[in-house]
Parts: sequence; structure tokens; C-alpha cells
Amino acid sequence: MSPIVIGLIVFVCTFGGAMAGMRLRRILPDDHLDDRSKSTIGASMGLVATMTALVLGLVTASAKTAYDSVDSGVKHTASQIITLDRTLARFGPETRDIRNQLQQLVAARVEAVWPSGAPRVKAAPVVGSGDPTSPEHISHTIRSLTPANDVQRSLQARAIDLIEQILDTRWVALTSTENEVPSAFLVIMVFWLTMTFASFGLFAPNNHTVVAALLVASLSVSCAIFLVLELGSPFDGLIKVSGEPLRHALEVLNR
Repeated sequence: MSPIVIGLIVFVCTFGGAMAGMRLRRILPDDHLDDRSKSTIGASMGLVATMTALVLGLVTASAKTAYDSVDSGVKHTASQIITLDRTLARFGPETRDIRNQLQQLVAARVEAVWPSGAPRVKAAPVVGSGDPTSPEHISHTIRSLTPANDVQRSLQARAIDLIEQILDTRWVALTSTENEVPSAFLVIMVFWLTMTFASFGLFAPNNHTVVAALLVASLSVSCAIFLVLELGSPFDGLIKVSGEPLRHALEVLNR
């Protein structure tokens, strides 16, 4: 289910809970709404609201940290790719084919993850080592080079180290593409929020200003849930990791 749909569900549940609380107040006996009842209900729902705010804050911070990690990984990979290309260029003209393969690999990955046409729907499949433009094949080809002197041996070792780092970063990025929030967490969170808003409506005056305030609060909470879900999918949705670092790397490769 998309983050937008889940956000709308949260909005409907929270605002609907507030409106249900207002309606429930009309049919409850007066002794259920006296000061002692109000104090007890307020303290109970205050505890629920505190737990909700704490959990939601922690999850938001965790999702933002994971998103920033992927974003940093993309930028670092772009830097490594440019360095690898220049290292191979310094090795000699015999690395021309390897540099061409590297350029094709980056172009394919950029188009797969950040397509120029329709929005990306699913993560790009992992290219196997048998593909001539796969990182594994490029790594094998670099290891197969025959250096003629100490300078070339040093450049070969540097290139091997760079391609291995790129491989490691790729696997980290692939495992971070879908940090799905557990369904149980969403159900519990929506239940807590609905009960909290129902308590708001239970003791709130029935006027347009209060209804508007509850509407804005419900919209804000649903946006927070939407934000957490969006940050959990760094390569999908409205909030995506930028592909500009890799596009810039692609422009300067093999020159």
C-alpha cells in the first residue's frame, strides 16, 4: 500500500475519531462527563499521546537517518566512480575497454533508478557477474591486467580497491531500498492516534473553530506518518535520493 493511501487512512481515522467523540458526548450520561471523569480520561489519553509522540519521533529520526545514509552512499559512490575512471586512465590505453564498460554500467544504473521518462516503480535487478558491464566482471577484468612497472602495479591495486568499495556500497544501497514499516506498527499507531483524537472530540466545544483545529491536527499527524513511510523508500515516491551525483559522474567518465 502506498504512503499516500496510508496517510489518507490515518487522516480519516483520526479526524473521524474526533467527530465520533463529539457525537458520543451527546448521548453519554452527565456523570460520565463530570470533572472526575474528565480528569481520569485526560490523564489516560495523555499517557497514550505521550507514547505516540515518543514512538513516532523515534521512528521518524530512524527513517531520516537511513535516508541520509543512502543519500551519502550515492554521493560517495559517484566520487569513487570518477576516481576509478581516472585511475584506469592513468594506467594506460589498455584500460579503454574497462572504462567503456564502467560508463555503460553507470548509465544503465542511472536510467534504472532515476529514469528520464516514467517514474521508477521497482528496484533495478541485480546484474550478475556474467554481464560484461557488471561490477563483478569489471573487477575481474581489472585483476586480469598485466602491469609493466611499479607505477602500473600501484594503480592496479588502487583500482581494485575502488571497485571493491563500489561493490560494497552497492549491496548496502540495495538492502536499504525498501525499509518497510511493519503493518503491526501502523495498526497500533493508528489505533493510538484515533483514541487520542476521540478524547479530544469528547470534551471539545462543538463549533467550527474547534472542528477546523482538529482537522489541521489530523492532517499534520497523517503527514508525519506519510513522511516516515516515504523516507523508508529512498528510491521511490515523492521524496527520493537525488541521482545528480551519479549523472555528473557519468558526464565526466571516459574523457
